[in-house]
Amino acid sequence: MVPHPANVRRRIRQLKDYLILSSDWISYAIIDDITDVFAPRIQAIEEEVDDIDDSILRLHSNEDNDSPPNASIKVMPKDTEKRSEAGEGTTADSGADMLRRVGDCRKRVMGLYRLLGNKPDVIKGFAKRCNERWEVAPRSEIGLFLGDIQDHVVTMTGNLGHYEKILSRSHSNYLAQINIRMNERQEQTADVLGRLTVLGTIVLPMNIITGLWGMNCLVPGQDVDSLTWFWC
Repeated sequence: MVPHPANVRRRIRQLKDYLILSSDWISYAIIDDITDVFAPRIQAIEEEVDDIDDSILRLHSNEDNDSPPNASIKVMPKDTEKRSEAGEGTTADSGADMLRRVGDCRKRVMGLYRLLGNKPDVIKGFAKRCNERWEVAPRSEIGLFLGDIQDHVVTMTGNLGHYEKILSRSHSNYLAQINIRMNERQEQTADVLGRLTVLGTIVLPMNIITGLWGMNCLVPGQDVDSLTWFWC
C-alpha cells in the first residue's frame, strides 16, 4: 500500500518556502501522487512488452537459422556458436511459457487501462471548474496543475493502448509460428507415409507370391517345368 499522505507531507516540507499552502494545493498534491504511482508499473509493462516482442522475433529467427544450409557449410566463429547455443536454450524456455507471459501481461495492461480509462475526463472536469472562477472552486493555478495531471493520465492511457496492440500482434505472430510448425510436421508426416506406401506397394506383391509358393498346398504350375502355363 502506497502512503500517499506521507508523500504529500514530505513534499510540503520540501516546498514550504516556495508555495502558499492551502487545501486546494493539498488536494492537487494527493491526486498527483496517486497518478505518479502508475508510472513505474507502466514502465515495467513497457519493458515486459518489449522483451516479449523481441523473444518472439528471436524465436522465429532462430528457427530459420537452425535449418541446414543447401549450398555450402561455413565455419562460424566461436563467439557466434556460443550465442547460438545460448539462443537455442532461451528459445526453448521462452517457447514453453510464451502464451502465459503474453496473457499475464495483457491482463495487467487491461487492469491499468480500466483504472485510468475514465480519469482524464474527471481531471478535466476539475480543471474546468477551476478555470471558471467559481467561488467554491480552487484558484486558476490549481487548474493548470490539474491540466498537467490530465496530460500525464492521457499519455499513460495512450501508452497502454499501444502496448495492447503490440501484445495482440505478438500473440498473433506466435500462434502463426505454431501453425507453420504444425503444417511443416504434417507435411513431413505425409512425406514419410507416402514413402511407406510406395515401399508397401513394391513389397506386398512379392510377399504374396513368396508366401503362396512357400505353402504346403497345390498351386498352379507346380508340376510343370516351364512357364507356358503362366502365359497361356
